[in-house]
Amino acid sequence: MKLIYGIEDKPKFSKTLVFAFQQMIAIMAATLLVPLLVTSYGLQADAAAALFGAGIGTIVYLFCTKRRSPVFLGSSFTFLGAYVATIGQNYGYWGMLIGVAFAGLVYVIIGLVIKVVGSGWVNKLMPSVIIGPIVALIGLSLSGTATSWIMGNGAAAVVYGETYNWAAIICGIFTFFMIVIASVKGSKTVKLIPFIVGIGAGYALALVFTIIGMATGTESLKLLSFQPFIDAFGTFSITSIVDYPKFFFLKAIETNGQYPLDAAAIGNIAMIYIPIGVVELAQHIADHKNLSTVVNRDLIADPGLDKTLIGDGLGSIVGAFFGGCANTTYGESIGCIAITGNASVVSILTAALGCMVLSFFTPFVVLINSIPKCVMGGACIALYGFIAVSGLQMLHRVDLGNSKNLFVVSSILVCGIGGLYFGFGTNSITGGALLNITSLAVALIVGIVTNLIVNNGKLSSGEDGLSSAASEMGKVDPETTEIPSRKSKKK
Repeated sequence: MKLIYGIEDKPKFSKTLVFAFQQMIAIMAATLLVPLLVTSYGLQADAAAALFGAGIGTIVYLFCTKRRSPVFLGSSFTFLGAYVATIGQNYGYWGMLIGVAFAGLVYVIIGLVIKVVGSGWVNKLMPSVIIGPIVALIGLSLSGTATSWIMGNGAAAVVYGETYNWAAIICGIFTFFMIVIASVKGSKTVKLIPFIVGIGAGYALALVFTIIGMATGTESLKLLSFQPFIDAFGTFSITSIVDYPKFFFLKAIETNGQYPLDAAAIGNIAMIYIPIGVVELAQHIADHKNLSTVVNRDLIADPGLDKTLIGDGLGSIVGAFFGGCANTTYGESIGCIAITGNASVVSILTAALGCMVLSFFTPFVVLINSIPKCVMGGACIALYGFIAVSGLQMLHRVDLGNSKNLFVVSSILVCGIGGLYFGFGTNSITGGALLNITSLAVALIVGIVTNLIVNNGKLSSGEDGLSSAASEMGKVDPETTEIPSRKSKKK
């Protein structure tokens, strides 16, 4: 993909602020949603604290990767089942923090192993014929969230043919179209900020619908909730302007003794969270291979998979310490980079610092919380779609005319899209499984095993003999050469 700003490029300060704000908007909805879900499960997780945790976690990641991998870390949805299990077994705040630490240490340990033995086995175990459809699945698996947000504006699950909101659908599709127009037909400046333009336009339309709905008493038109503004400014005080986030570790200290943990409990927590850390490894690798195609550099080689894993693991631990939620590399962030052509690490760092600063600024948190879900759903059509397409692009050198490769790819797509999953144990609250193996993880396992079966136990890339990690990146030496960005060409 053509880049306007490469990884090492430093846009002007004014542009950097705009790029950073756009990144923040792209990752904001999902990052703030996870702590709200945790609160609904029974523990108090503050959205502003999660925002602070995402920012500081990203900074830890950038430090570990020597500022060579431009991606934002935000609250991970993969751990939601673990949070439910932790709360259901009354392990409390310390239980969640210890659990995330176990999962983060899995990344760190695997990263240290790779540092010693190298990462060549990763490309052999998960070549393009496997990692391509897995990346596509990441985008496709999120598409249901985008469409449900559009159809119901974040209300209860939409039943096909029975429940939908025309105003929300119009608002969501309008948001998407504005992003497309800004990205394709906008001026040079507008093309760099399509999400700000699209979400801003969608927000304005939702406000118009809401005003009409309030005037006519039509509930379906009331897309925008003013409750966040009422809660923050109904009784005006200094906290209406500046307020410190309710950090998760402070809650843990405050409730110390209410949730006693013994050795058996800690062992059970480890059994809940460690497998999730292993499962997340696949998404980590997929995200970084995806990002590699976007930034024209093999990030598995430079800065190296060991550094990205260690950065992700430590960033998740530090982020959870403040925000309570484990962090992970965000597809929304990668999609934002791909659409805008801006891979500058400076922009990511500024976004991280901005999240930390703005988590103390009540009006900003209120404004973000007030963005209607249908508007964010429209933006996510573009974000999640780019993730899916980038995964399919990884298959361009794979010979799908070969039945061996066809079996591998088809097994991954069907298992992933069909939602094949399984679990172990029983959760006391939900009655479901205590530990769920997600459909993404099952698809990966089935794909790897299928690849071994069709190749008689040998690992195969499934490619046509012309491609490898090096050739996909342009056969560049990551230590000395970088495919130039459009900006660097002008120089």
